[in-house]
Amino acid sequence: MTTSVQPFSDSDLRAFERDAKIGLLATVDAEGLPHITLITSMQGKDRHRLMFGQFTEGFSKQHLKSNPHASFAIMSQDKEVWRGKARWTDAVSSGEDFELYNHKPMFRYNAYFGIHTVHYLDVVEFCGKERLAPASIAAGLLVTRVCKPFVTVDAGERVLTPWAEGHICRLGTLKFLAYVGDDGYPVIVPVVPCQAVGGRQVAFATTVYGQELDAIERGQTLALFAINLEMESVLVRGPFAGYRRYAGLRAGAMEIDWVYNSMPPKQGPIYPPEPLRAVAGF
Repeated sequence: MTTSVQPFSDSDLRAFERDAKIGLLATVDAEGLPHITLITSMQGKDRHRLMFGQFTEGFSKQHLKSNPHASFAIMSQDKEVWRGKARWTDAVSSGEDFELYNHKPMFRYNAYFGIHTVHYLDVVEFCGKERLAPASIAAGLLVTRVCKPFVTVDAGERVLTPWAEGHICRLGTLKFLAYVGDDGYPVIVPVVPCQAVGGRQVAFATTVYGQELDAIERGQTLALFAINLEMESVLVRGPFAGYRRYAGLRAGAMEIDWVYNSMPPKQGPIYPPEPLRAVAGF
């Protein structure tokens, strides 16, 4: 863990306050596996802390209470990205920040839900604003499109639904990958070019953040969060199958063994399917 952390600037804090942004939080579950959640309410509390308002019940908040190590990524409409690592410290259900969130237009006039808890995180690593490279993203999309027909998928049950597979493959869907680093903190890699293959795999290129992607070891569990501008999303997870060359181009492959519905009103795992249980009482 770093002992000196670059603080948020005034412009960073103003960018974080905007509602029109993508805010992601990566956490680590009880088995040490990565998880990614959309947190649009994430913003700076001050120059060294983040906060976010909770209005739905998802796995990430449970993870933070048992393992406070987390990472964050915030992306603006202009494709500017802020990333870092943080440690969950506290949660409150009243007070100044609780009132601030519940008076925001998004929640103040919502008849169905409001913010019921505000969470706080201390930032332990932050390197400042980054700009995505459109040329690298476009090159990665081309790589995955070319490689896709050559990726061999073992026969077996399809894991992804047709909607989820199409959602991951669409050009307008943004994909974020996460893995757990050697220090125990998750790492988020933004806007990874990838394609779903055969309903059981994801092939991805290393044209963006290649150094971080190259640090992933074969067999390590990855999480991939796919979201579009309509806020439709899905989270998939599985082991990294390594890098190979397909038609002369290098791409990585991720086997999918777990799928999570990340959209309100009820988040939860959808694959493997849970067995039906008889109703024993009311």
